[in-house]
Amino acid sequence: MAQRDQLDRETFSCSICLDLLKDPVGLPCGHSYCMSCIKGFWDAEDQMKIYSCPQCREAFTPRPVLKKNTMLAALVEQLQKTGLQAAPADHCYAGPEDVACDVCTGRKLKAFKSCLVCLASYCENHLQSHYESPTFKKHKLVEPSKKLQENICSRHGRMMEIFCRTDQQSICSLCSVEDHKGHDTVPAAAERTERQRELEVSRLNIQQRIQDREKDVKLLQQEVESVSRSADKAVEDSEKIFTQLIRLLQKRSSDVKQQIRSQQETEVSGVKELQENLQQEITELKRKDAELKQLSHTEDHNQFLHNYPSVSQLSEPTDSSINIRPLRYFEDVTAAVSELRDKLQDILRDKWTNISAAVTEVVILPEPGPKTRAEFLKYSREITLDPNTVNTDLLLSEGNRKVEHTSQHQSYSSHTDRFTDQWQVLSRESLTGRCYWEVERRGRVFVSVAYKNISRAGSESIFGCNNKSWSLYCYSNMYLFYFNNIETRVSGPRSSRVGVYLDHRAGILSFYSISKTMTLFHRVQTTFTQPLYAGLWVGDTAELC
Repeated sequence: MAQRDQLDRETFSCSICLDLLKDPVGLPCGHSYCMSCIKGFWDAEDQMKIYSCPQCREAFTPRPVLKKNTMLAALVEQLQKTGLQAAPADHCYAGPEDVACDVCTGRKLKAFKSCLVCLASYCENHLQSHYESPTFKKHKLVEPSKKLQENICSRHGRMMEIFCRTDQQSICSLCSVEDHKGHDTVPAAAERTERQRELEVSRLNIQQRIQDREKDVKLLQQEVESVSRSADKAVEDSEKIFTQLIRLLQKRSSDVKQQIRSQQETEVSGVKELQENLQQEITELKRKDAELKQLSHTEDHNQFLHNYPSVSQLSEPTDSSINIRPLRYFEDVTAAVSELRDKLQDILRDKWTNISAAVTEVVILPEPGPKTRAEFLKYSREITLDPNTVNTDLLLSEGNRKVEHTSQHQSYSSHTDRFTDQWQVLSRESLTGRCYWEVERRGRVFVSVAYKNISRAGSESIFGCNNKSWSLYCYSNMYLFYFNNIETRVSGPRSSRVGVYLDHRAGILSFYSISKTMTLFHRVQTTFTQPLYAGLWVGDTAELC
């Protein structure tokens, strides 16, 4: 019977679509096809104007007119009513990666469902009994699976329908009374229900986190756009300002050049005028000298005496007191311009630190702070002490990195930045961003940071006794922290070296004891409104390492 069905399928199938004939048409060569199939086949041959049979390749010219073979169509329809089904297409057969129907014989079809009770997989045809028969009503159908055998206990060959919570594994009923006797066991379905609830809660949490992260992504995108707009505007404004500065300098350069040339013309004109007067006087004197010479050769005494009074009289000489200055005509102008250049360089250097700090402190996401000394040392700053701020009782050495208290008064030049009453000194460099430095000390030392506008005289100038400085007092094994004249006792291992870490933007200032280990003395969390400078109050000696 099966062979007859297969023969019928082959006899009444279209060789193009491999399915039962639909609207069959016959060609002059005797082969039959679905009308739509052969039309589609010939449409592809239209350009060649030759129409052939896909099976025997007989050619027809012109294109044959196709008419439905009503007798063949009726025969196919009658065969379908008697149970002949279209052959399944190739894509319905199970491939190497597919789950195959366990019931099909010969070439197996793809499984449509798997049954967890039968532990078998079924194609759509063989699955009908599970839908129609009451016997299979309680069977559990799932998506096709190749792992059905994993639901069978390898020891007892039974279905694993129980879950052991004690051992966190699936077991069969025999396992529950043998190896898992006394354990906390529940039906697998009950455990699945509870885990399903947990899974749903987890999914809700994940979905909420996804929503939160999507909001964060949008906020960050907005932040990126804001940063880009701000940066573009800053570049544009900076270029305009620098262009104005350049034009101002060019204008001043032109003014100086014009003044020099104007003064040059005045000076040269005066000199040339005096030069012409002197030249005229020389000519007159040479003429007079020639007359006198001629008179001196007159032999007639009476004639000589008669002409002498008129010839010997000389005109008043031109003021010949010519004061030639040393060779410094416009050198003073050059010196003045050089002084201006030096002052501008100083201003640009000082202000550039603030500009650079303002740029580098544009941080959207803060980085985690350092934990180990090696990480702290990555932020090391080379700091030198400013001779313009050092008290006259302190001596700088080692390239302005070491300071020592001395009884001999130092002859520093007068400067408005100098500390006059306290044995203190500030660093030359301003501190912004992340910075770390260490101080090797001996005796009493205040390790400090301060704003540049801290007072330079009186009690207000002492590090830690105002709201413009923060200071760790170190002496022997005693440590005190001062800010705004408030004292805080701190503790830590005795050490001759103190480490200072500053995160200006985050407002973090930390002091550490440095020996074989790195121990925190004190940490400050605040808001810094200006660039900071390293400071030292020295009763003995201290050196920036």
